[in-house]
Amino acid sequence: MDMLNPHCGVVRDARGVVRLTICNAGALNILSSVVTDGVRQGLEQLASDRDIRALILAGQSEKSMIGGADIKEMAKLDQKSAERFITRLRDLCEAVRAFPAPVIARMPGWCLGGGLEVAAACDFRIAAHDAMFGMPEVRVGIPSVIHAALLPRLIGWGRARWLVMTAENIDAPTALAWGLVDRIAPAGGLDGAVEHTVGALLQCGPEALRAQKALLRQWEELPLTESVNLSIGVFGQSFLTGEPQRLMQGFLDRKR
Repeated sequence: MDMLNPHCGVVRDARGVVRLTICNAGALNILSSVVTDGVRQGLEQLASDRDIRALILAGQSEKSMIGGADIKEMAKLDQKSAERFITRLRDLCEAVRAFPAPVIARMPGWCLGGGLEVAAACDFRIAAHDAMFGMPEVRVGIPSVIHAALLPRLIGWGRARWLVMTAENIDAPTALAWGLVDRIAPAGGLDGAVEHTVGALLQCGPEALRAQKALLRQWEELPLTESVNLSIGVFGQSFLTGEPQRLMQGFLDRKR
């Protein structure tokens, strides 16, 4: 593993698939300010690499991708330092959301609070069969904020309200039924399930996928008619990459 910094380890394969592992963050992979900055810096460093076709976000242990934000650190905050702390976490979530290539969350064990916000910022969420999810912030006297705002878009207002206001945890089958995760892996099969998703992405044009991810981000923000019309230019630009010509011809050649 190549360490970009003490909290960000990277393994890259010949296909352009990168596994970014959050390191040295305790057994549950907890986001302190230092860890948060390290992971964000790693993502920002990788973002300019056009050869990356997919990024897998993982934790160092099988107990968690990210267990949550650091309560020991948060317990000592005041208003100003609290805003600085949560701004760091916002910037990490945005680095995930803005990453040009598809990002897959590899989710064993616990995914709570800030960890679930980071996961919500990923494009795909693949969970272990026994994974557990929750937004416990209100139990420790704080609201769920920043990228918890993605939850209503993912799972609907009622279910998002349940997560952030009851602070009750849900299991993997519930998370799948709600649309919080995309796939549940069988016991011992988490990496296989992640690889299945990677395989699907590698069948696609890399430039087309980057364009699609950028469009999806814009669709989240824009009114419908604007979203429809904006995408016409993006469609046209895709023909400048050479991908449609190559991949469509390949499809036509196979049909013969």
